[in-house]
Amino acid sequence: MKIAILSSFYPYRGGIAQFNANIFEELGKNHEVKAFNFKRQYPDLLFPGKTQYVEKEDTAIKVQSTSILDTANPFSYIRTARAIREWEPDLLIMRYWMSYFAPSLGYVGRHQLKKTKVISVLDNVIPHEQHFFDKPFTKYFLGANDAFIVLSDAVGRDLLSYKPNAKFISTPHPLYNHFGEKMDRELAIEKIGIEKGKKNILFFGLIREYKGLDILIEAFSGLDDSFQLIVAGEPYGSFDKYRQLIDNSPNKDRIRLFNGYIADSDVPAFFSSSDICVLPYRSATQSGISAISLHFGLPMITTDVGGLREAIEGPGTGIVVKQPDASLIRDAIVDYFENDRISYFEKNISIEKNELSWSKFCNKLTEFYKTL
Repeated sequence: MKIAILSSFYPYRGGIAQFNANIFEELGKNHEVKAFNFKRQYPDLLFPGKTQYVEKEDTAIKVQSTSILDTANPFSYIRTARAIREWEPDLLIMRYWMSYFAPSLGYVGRHQLKKTKVISVLDNVIPHEQHFFDKPFTKYFLGANDAFIVLSDAVGRDLLSYKPNAKFISTPHPLYNHFGEKMDRELAIEKIGIEKGKKNILFFGLIREYKGLDILIEAFSGLDDSFQLIVAGEPYGSFDKYRQLIDNSPNKDRIRLFNGYIADSDVPAFFSSSDICVLPYRSATQSGISAISLHFGLPMITTDVGGLREAIEGPGTGIVVKQPDASLIRDAIVDYFENDRISYFEKNISIEKNELSWSKFCNKLTEFYKTL
């Protein structure tokens, strides 16, 4: 089968590009696969981070791709649709995570050969940070597809609210495995330069309002001096609010801040030095951070939003609190350590890791294609 994938690939960085590279490699074992990349993913004005591109410390998979789609240039939509048509794929796979991409991806999806089935992997249908144009843009994009893969049941429900007759399957986010193996704990602690002998709590990933870092800082303020909080990630937007919360915390001397993009080569040290990963999200669908945490065998505490309960409480890989509340998160952290729940969660993580492989994800995708 000929499969085209239109999304972000190397040299773009981040979880979306990493995910795409993994399915490209896995599908390529049994099919002819071609990657179509963004020529410009976001205009710099709209990108809140430091850079969109991989740096020398990153261990990104270098997928060979055709860089063609400029989301800010409608003429490139036409060129992209034509280039994919001329390759004559049986299946076109796209990724959708925010409505900004709806015009470009929607146009390309609507201008394919009749034989080409279009399946999109949906990270989100309703974005975390909403805009007035989200609904019409998303409806336009959804109409360009024959079917969908959703990464949580919560996204499936959102999809049906926009497109009641949508054909889709729900399958969990596979585990990221390109970061390498877990490190020795003491070596990891030494590498990132934090104090030894503490119970280490990790907040990892992009710092955005909906991810609730402020809630975790407040929760940490109520813990004793046996705990240490590691905050590792790049702010999208101002960090001033979090800086003020840290400065005002009675435990500020035990908050270790790594305020920037974490290179792939450094990721193992942060997860290997930690005892628990906390996702205090105000909203979510699924989480790429949970996929990294599971890869390194690290249990989680998260809030009951989106698909996080089904992803974590269902297989027994962590604790889910009822809502994004500092006191509930603090109590869960204390419960985790006082009741020695680590071995139970680690056993379940080892089972779950076998289920969340890229091969199983791609097999489900291709079998689903055959039903269309």
